[in-house]
Amino acid sequence: MTEVRTTHTADLEPSTLTAARALLDEAFGATFSDHDWEHSLGGMHAMLWDGDELIGHASVVQRRLLLAGRALRTGYVEAVAVAAGHRRNGHGARLMSEVERVIHGAYDLGALAASDEAHDFYATRGWRLWRGPTFAVTPLGIARTEDDDGGVHVLPVTVTPDLTGEITCDWRDGDVW
Repeated sequence: MTEVRTTHTADLEPSTLTAARALLDEAFGATFSDHDWEHSLGGMHAMLWDGDELIGHASVVQRRLLLAGRALRTGYVEAVAVAAGHRRNGHGARLMSEVERVIHGAYDLGALAASDEAHDFYATRGWRLWRGPTFAVTPLGIARTEDDDGGVHVLPVTVTPDLTGEITCDWRDGDVW
């Protein structure tokens, strides 16, 4: 029997963090970097367990996104993965339901960057594809991030954004979106 547990990074045992990192490394291979791992820390982790085996992970961390001249407290989704032998069983949806519960309870907006393959999955859950241009606040000022256009999704909570407007994320090392 599987169980989803939601825990803040500060309350996770080192062995659980090690298991989560291993799951993500296996799921994403060489494309999952140390920066990607760092981006998933410092917030809430939804972890799917099958007995004592970790088979799924998703996290939500706080970020600031700028929309229409307003800085919004945003629950940003990171590191969503299900172990290879457990995919296509609704586990990703269970993880996202928990992450979305956290977002609805604590944030103005949810956001995430997704691969092309995941667009339909997020769309069926109510996430909306951002159609406008993307930017990032960098150490040198606001910079265009056109490579991220068409990959950002938002989940409206307290705001209903214009999906064709500009959206700007805060700075971080590695992939900014």
